[in-house]
Amino acid sequence: MSVHAIAQLRDLPRIPAGGPDDAAWTPIRHALGIGAFGVNAWHGDTGELVIEEHDELPGPDDEAGHEELYLVLSGHALFAIAGEQGDAPVGTLIALAPNVRRSALALSDETTVLAVGAPRGEAFRPSAWERRAIENARLV
Repeated sequence: MSVHAIAQLRDLPRIPAGGPDDAAWTPIRHALGIGAFGVNAWHGDTGELVIEEHDELPGPDDEAGHEELYLVLSGHALFAIAGEQGDAPVGTLIALAPNVRRSALALSDETTVLAVGAPRGEAFRPSAWERRAIENARLV
């Protein structure tokens, strides 16, 4: 990474959803050359997923589970967090431990949720799914 990077979110590449259980996203970390933590933006219109159901427990391709922080940048989302619902209008911050199941549905068009994550106390390594998605989208 150079000394700095400046970009408008709207100008970065967007990877479309790959199916009904997937969400469109912007690979911010990749686009800006960030290596210390994961950061992506997830997008959806009314009724679409903006955060697919998942937890961040380590899998076979991952070294450590990520703590995650979500920030609703635009629109309005409804989060499902460990079986409970959380209303998330613009400006809502949600911090989650790796073991917590989560998902979010867009309640309005042009909903964008920023996700920032990394493992606590360990070096960040990009997830295998991220590398595959970026290669498939030919952003490498």
